[in-house]
Amino acid sequence: MIEVSRLTKTFGPRLALDDVSFTIQKGEIVGFLGPNGAGKTTTMRILTGYIPATAGVVRVAGYDVFDEPYEVRERVGYLPETPPLYPELSVGAYLQFCAELRRVPKAKRATVIGDTMERVGLRGWESRLLGSLSKGYRQRVGLAQALLHDPSVLILDEPTSGLDPAQLAGIRELILSLAGSHTVILSTHILSEVDALCPRAIIIDRGRVVAQGTLAELREQAPGGAWTYVEVRGIDGPRLGSLPGIAQVEPLPAVDGWDAWCVRATTDPRELLATRAAAGEFQLRALERRAPTLEDAFIHIVGREGGQA
Repeated sequence: MIEVSRLTKTFGPRLALDDVSFTIQKGEIVGFLGPNGAGKTTTMRILTGYIPATAGVVRVAGYDVFDEPYEVRERVGYLPETPPLYPELSVGAYLQFCAELRRVPKAKRATVIGDTMERVGLRGWESRLLGSLSKGYRQRVGLAQALLHDPSVLILDEPTSGLDPAQLAGIRELILSLAGSHTVILSTHILSEVDALCPRAIIIDRGRVVAQGTLAELREQAPGGAWTYVEVRGIDGPRLGSLPGIAQVEPLPAVDGWDAWCVRATTDPRELLATRAAAGEFQLRALERRAPTLEDAFIHIVGREGGQA
């Protein structure tokens, strides 16, 4: 659905994108991650036809962005980081204007606008002036204009910026509901958003793709791998480390008088530890399997490639 091959963009002497390539399949929700200035917004603007590339091939919904820009725009909904709103217009008037621009049939406009406002939580806000809205509600209006023409591809740049927790939950649910019927590329600095919404992610740094894959594959790139957190009494580190399959035991700060340990093993050691504790060899209060987070992976990947987290 989205094909990017050897995409390059320069602004004068500055190289903003350097040989960027990736593919997003129909119905996927993919996170697009990177530090500030990595090239995320530039890539998204090129995908929408907002700015031209210097070199490379970009196809969206089967159409070349450079040779067939109008075909692409008909099939793309775009939410920029700062939605382009007219403060003197009401919400209803602005969406009416956007529907006309998107060539939504006149006979269907009222229904389409009403349904879209319902989806993004704007029902009853038709008469509110855009200039009076909070940032969170401006984001909702921006998302509404991106959805009006039911595009097959959605390009969302920081879609949850400024939303409160209740609004955030609603927009997350909406984005998840688009999976399968829409292709979504989602840029955000909030890695928990990617965990909640995206099975796969692309990480870009200094204009280059430095990693891409499922979230599990990206987490595997973080150092250390999975480990087990335990809180125990009645057993010291050497004895704990001598149990079958235990490869390494590292002390952690004690918690309420209980010794805490990071246990690394060739296989998941929880069943072994629970069985030994049940047999009375030691007391066990906490036993939790932990793995590197997406944040761990992001910092490691970007740091390894010479960028800044």
